[in-house]
Amino acid sequence: MPFLSKWLLPGALSIVCLQQVYAQQKLAPYYPSKQEVVESYIKQARLDSLLKTIPLNARIQANWQQDNSFWYVKHLPADDQEYYFVNAVKGSKEKAFDQQRLAEGIKAVTGKNVSPLKLSISKMFFSADAKTITLKKGADWIQCNLNTYHCVRATDTSFYRYDSSKPLQSRTYRWEAARRDSISPDKKWRAYSKGGNLFIKELEAGKEVQLTRDGSLDKPYGDFSWSSDSRHLIGYLSDPVESKKVYYVLSSVAGTSRGQLKSHEYDQPGDPFTTYTPFIFNIDDKSAIKVDADKIDFFGAPQAHWRKGSDRFYTYERVDRGHQRFRVIEVDVTNGKTRNVIDEKTNTFIYEQRLYTRYLPDTHEIVWITEQDGWRHIYLVNDITGDQKLVTKGNWVVRDIDSVDTQKRQIWFTASGINPNEDPYFIHYYRIGFDGKNMIDLTPAKGNHIVVFSPDRAYYLDTYSQVNVPPETILCKTISAEKILEVEKTDTQALLATGIKLPEVFVAKARDGKTDIWGVVYRPANFDSAKSYPIIENIYAGPQDSFVPKNFSPANEMQSIAQLGFIVVQVDCMGTANRSKAFHDVCWKNIVDGGFPDRILWIKALAKKYPQADTTRVGIYGTSAGGQNSAQAVLFHADFYKAAVSSCGCHDNRIDKQWWNEQWMGYPVGPHYDEQSNITNAGKLGGALLLIVGEADENVPPESTFRFADALEKSNKNFDLVVIPGSNHTDGGPYGRRKKRDFFVKQLLNVDAPGREIGEH
Repeated sequence: MPFLSKWLLPGALSIVCLQQVYAQQKLAPYYPSKQEVVESYIKQARLDSLLKTIPLNARIQANWQQDNSFWYVKHLPADDQEYYFVNAVKGSKEKAFDQQRLAEGIKAVTGKNVSPLKLSISKMFFSADAKTITLKKGADWIQCNLNTYHCVRATDTSFYRYDSSKPLQSRTYRWEAARRDSISPDKKWRAYSKGGNLFIKELEAGKEVQLTRDGSLDKPYGDFSWSSDSRHLIGYLSDPVESKKVYYVLSSVAGTSRGQLKSHEYDQPGDPFTTYTPFIFNIDDKSAIKVDADKIDFFGAPQAHWRKGSDRFYTYERVDRGHQRFRVIEVDVTNGKTRNVIDEKTNTFIYEQRLYTRYLPDTHEIVWITEQDGWRHIYLVNDITGDQKLVTKGNWVVRDIDSVDTQKRQIWFTASGINPNEDPYFIHYYRIGFDGKNMIDLTPAKGNHIVVFSPDRAYYLDTYSQVNVPPETILCKTISAEKILEVEKTDTQALLATGIKLPEVFVAKARDGKTDIWGVVYRPANFDSAKSYPIIENIYAGPQDSFVPKNFSPANEMQSIAQLGFIVVQVDCMGTANRSKAFHDVCWKNIVDGGFPDRILWIKALAKKYPQADTTRVGIYGTSAGGQNSAQAVLFHADFYKAAVSSCGCHDNRIDKQWWNEQWMGYPVGPHYDEQSNITNAGKLGGALLLIVGEADENVPPESTFRFADALEKSNKNFDLVVIPGSNHTDGGPYGRRKKRDFFVKQLLNVDAPGREIGEH
């Protein structure tokens, strides 16, 4: 703080006092000379390279053995390695072996020199007494005695393999494809489709029976599911719709002189889907009953869940197109009548990809996750009566279910937002009774947690960190959540010796004046508090998740860009996931919002606290949905954002993939799709814009960017366009990332980027 040198500041000077002093100073805007920019590029490249050589051991890979012990590799500078052995039962940690002697033993077997710090063991198993190891190095299996270090080639390693199957029911996915050719549970019948009609064949006698005659190759029966007593068969009469194709041209295929036209199937919003009409077939009398329900016109034929103790009833799940209704529907196979066991409706959207159901047939229960009370929580539903019991509750979010223990009647899950005075996005691991009682936090330490259980789940490794707090990995006992041993703690001495500045977490109020908005701030290593720096925002406002890093993240692209003389930020705003339902609902039919009212307030609040953040020079960049967002910034908020880099953006939600866009923009496709299109609004461009696109993008069709460019040209707008030949969905790769940095240096620092000769230094 050069401008404070004349002040006699006490050591305990508060941040508030510093802010008051800063506010009284006229900070000089950082506008470097061409030579200073050249030096910044050189230093940035050197720092990026140096950071790659510093091992952080942010997560360890535990290789569990037969007796709740495990080994792992600790990474050292220069790609060196150390091997450790941890006995969870004893709570001990020690070097796994003498690496020098083991290297000599391996050489004696293979005849190859082996560095003791570069053993590069891919697989390894310890004997029950931990006195012998069998390891794989390259293609060789070798067995070594850890007393004598005598090694021999090994051929049989099956003794050391551990059955890692879990005793609990781990997660399954709801949409499981039914079969076109299906054997009955009693092994007496085979159901299959022939000529589009349903046939069954008696396996012992070989007799074939045709059950339908209205099917055809164009509209066939298929997707079969048997009742557990083999007396009924569920089948679907489908009306297939062929997916339309999108195209791209590979311009630069080696050895050719012509572009190559490529295509692939790609459903866009509003496209029709294959429909499925469910039927019930009685095997005894060969009769057929149409299920009393509408055709299924969204997703495929659903899985049937048969009621335990009664093959008269089964249930299936249905998400209505438009994502505003989810049902679990019960069917009576004797008459085809239906009843809704679960019927959830909403005025906005149900996030289909995060629907969770687990069927517990022994107790006639369904574990279900829903946001119907405004927060994502777990319910227990009676599959006969439909009665619902809330298992978890409160102003916090269940993130996922790890497993369900039907014997102990416990649910193991992850959640965020429970602990006060903590980042509401931090993930913690919990278990709770089916009755909603005895909830235990397995990960009470402050931070974002990643847990890995031992194969029998008696122990777990908990790795936790914060974006600016290094990781710690501890070993705990599952039954009590008791800490047994500190396994690893990241040493940041070498990292901080580079001069890098760790990011700062910053919180400001949203547009409602009440809700906290969380983000991170990266500053250059040579940050001068007497100067003000341009701000660059890294944006991804896709509603499917939240995106600000929560794990230790000292080195990434944001940190790297900051070294050129920028303050780089990232923030999760209203419209993204993992907060309340109301927080998320802001995006509904409103992708154009992008959280910008919150972002702008957040950046202004940052500048109020830190005047070194120059709000007159704000840039923004993003990829994919973030590319759409960054372009929106200079179309709709050009009074604040002065420059944007948009990579492979979805510039019109009608051009992008169906499943993503109908989830947030709704169905049917309405005028709001057009009104919010970057292409439709191209004439509003008010800032500098660089577009980057891969010509072979199969995620977001490249014509999304090309049509935007066409609209900009027709509006006589200045912009830059970089096309990456042969590249798929991308931020531009090394070339595109260089062009992005050069663009911001030019637009926000007023200096032409240096030539590539800086790479020679």
